[in-house]
Amino acid sequence: MLLTDYAWPDDSVERSVIEEAGHTLVTGPAEPASAEAIEELVAEHRPAGILTCWAPVSATAIGTAPDLRIVARLGVGLDNIAVDTATERGVWVTNVPDYCVEEVSDHAVGMVLAWTRGLAVSDREVRAGRWNPAGARLRRLSTLTCGVVGYGRIGRATARKLGAFGCRILAHDPHPPKDTPGVEMVGLEELLRHSHVVILHVPLTPGTHHIIGAEQLALMPPGGLLVNVSRGGLVDTDSVVKALDSGHLDGAAFDVLETEPHVPAALLDQPGALLTPHIAFSSDASVTELRRRAAEEVVRILAGGTPAHACNRPRGLTAGPGERA
Repeated sequence: MLLTDYAWPDDSVERSVIEEAGHTLVTGPAEPASAEAIEELVAEHRPAGILTCWAPVSATAIGTAPDLRIVARLGVGLDNIAVDTATERGVWVTNVPDYCVEEVSDHAVGMVLAWTRGLAVSDREVRAGRWNPAGARLRRLSTLTCGVVGYGRIGRATARKLGAFGCRILAHDPHPPKDTPGVEMVGLEELLRHSHVVILHVPLTPGTHHIIGAEQLALMPPGGLLVNVSRGGLVDTDSVVKALDSGHLDGAAFDVLETEPHVPAALLDQPGALLTPHIAFSSDASVTELRRRAAEEVVRILAGGTPAHACNRPRGLTAGPGERA
């Protein structure tokens, strides 16, 4: 088995699961390597299973591993895996879609509260020697409308938590559920027009790339907040900077960036920007669960089973109960 990279101190959890099942684990560098470097690792070790966190698993990598049976994502999104190639070659692609529902939704709500109560801005002011309570420009969350774009597991959790504060909740999803108590399902344009706070909980696909750009930001009421805890490519960062510069957007709270780990200087210069380094998923409990369950998927497939959370239907194979449409 090949672990391409990892965002934690060691590979002990993955190694324990893999080796207890009688397999050998080879670990790549902790920091995600280039697609070419991963291709070389795959060509050298010819793994039967690949575990990947952030590193790209390209079509070439998949094609050079004749015994490969599964690529397991240590996370939710699949934009770093050549899923179509895996499918054509009869290789399972899996993820762990529900390990960090509470963490990511908590992070989104925390960012909203930091904005409404001025926590980050006030902290910076006090540390700079300015004690100016009269200058606070704070908001009552219960009077605001919050729009949740993407109403899957995490979106529903965020809506539930925000609803407890008494604010109006709008949500948009291409496949809306029938029963959404306390939440109004609307089109994206209507959500943007009426939401003081817009929170993104959607995967990055060709159809969602830059789903928020200048046109969409212009629809929002003046002085609002944009929160992105999903994927950086959902947002046109240059348009956000311009909206912050003009004052049309008061705040932008991002846990993810299209250019990460590089942070554009123009964004850093914005006092209304609240930035965290792609940690919304993280807690001691969630990371341990993620690592264990992803490794267990690999072991399950190599033992002849079907995956709990299949993300494709490999050519010539039958999908398991967790297959996504």
